[in-house]
Amino acid sequence: MANKNGCVNIGDTDMYYVSFGRGEKKLIVLPGLSDGLATVNGKAMLLAPPYKRFSDEYTVYMMSRKNKMPEGYSIRDMAADEIRAMDALGIKSAAVMGVSQGGMIAQCMAAEHPQSVERLILAVTAPYANDVVKNAVKGWIEMAERGDHKALMEDTAKKGYSKGYLKKNGWALSLAAGLTKPSDYERFFRNAYAILGFDARDELSRIKCPVYIIAGDDDNTVGNDAPYELNKAIADSEMYIYKGLGHMLFEEAATDFYERVYRFCVS
Repeated sequence: MANKNGCVNIGDTDMYYVSFGRGEKKLIVLPGLSDGLATVNGKAMLLAPPYKRFSDEYTVYMMSRKNKMPEGYSIRDMAADEIRAMDALGIKSAAVMGVSQGGMIAQCMAAEHPQSVERLILAVTAPYANDVVKNAVKGWIEMAERGDHKALMEDTAKKGYSKGYLKKNGWALSLAAGLTKPSDYERFFRNAYAILGFDARDELSRIKCPVYIIAGDDDNTVGNDAPYELNKAIADSEMYIYKGLGHMLFEEAATDFYERVYRFCVS
């Protein structure tokens, strides 16, 4: 599988991406708020393994947010810049998978740029900043403001993983927390405040491409109502709910999750 670390120009700045595979079809993957702490830059080999199944038919692009984000940068602005990045890479249209905040961006891409989105996978995301989202994100902003990175990572894990997973792997998560601490939190704040201002409910009816919604029934980051709201608002969308899992289900149920995404993309 061909792996590549890349960077593409976006107006007065640039955007990091990694790509995997050699297939003619394209899949764009948009990560969540973690991109505010550490971009995908230089991580092609690390991030590639879950996409091995795709490599013959697809070239998969995992895209960060752009490197210079102005104050007030919104989810819709992020969506427009992801479309610009696709244009710069010569990608006219693609399947798009958005995870958490990436799913918010993906909703706007599909609603406002339908010619660019062939299929849409919305994983552990919400159509607006509901009370569960606001509670989580505001808490993380406060932790970042006081520079308590350990508390930020521990709370992210607590709200993301199942109790059984944390009991078994908590030591490894604590060890990894130190690897994500940024030199400053400006990028994190730009991403986090964009989430707090997000509401795409009025635009979801404009999404006409095939849509697959994947969520857990114990999500303490975006709430358990969010996937049902998306499913109701997006005509003919499909939905799958993992029992007993939450926001990090794409790690806890990785084999099944990526197989489901693959089958949806090729269906």
